[in-house]
Amino acid sequence: MNALLTIIHVVVCLVLILAVLLQSGKAGDLAGAFGGAGSQSVFGPRGVTSILAKATTISAILFMVTSMGLWILSSKSGSRSVVRGEEAEIAERTTVPATKTESTDIKPPAEVKQEAQEKEKTAPPKAKKKK
Repeated sequence: MNALLTIIHVVVCLVLILAVLLQSGKAGDLAGAFGGAGSQSVFGPRGVTSILAKATTISAILFMVTSMGLWILSSKSGSRSVVRGEEAEIAERTTVPATKTESTDIKPPAEVKQEAQEKEKTAPPKAKKKK
């Protein structure tokens, strides 16, 4: 059933593509925007529907129906893997404890200030520049 519906879906897709590509333009120029009499736009007069327009409408409806059918059939097949058609395995979740590194440790401002003062005490005095 699934294979038959897939084949029908592909054929309908090809018919829809051909029907859309073979149609001529609808003369949607500037006159069509304001409902001019010479245009076949939304606001203008409607012409006779061609066989390609009917084929496009029918194939679009069939495309949607076969798409829904394939979706329903795929959901009824159970939880299967997309890759090989095997049963899907649920991966076990494991948590890894986070490790502290020196670069990610955040020190309070008091410790930072204290370390800066200690460095100033141990650092050699700077030589003054003469002008």
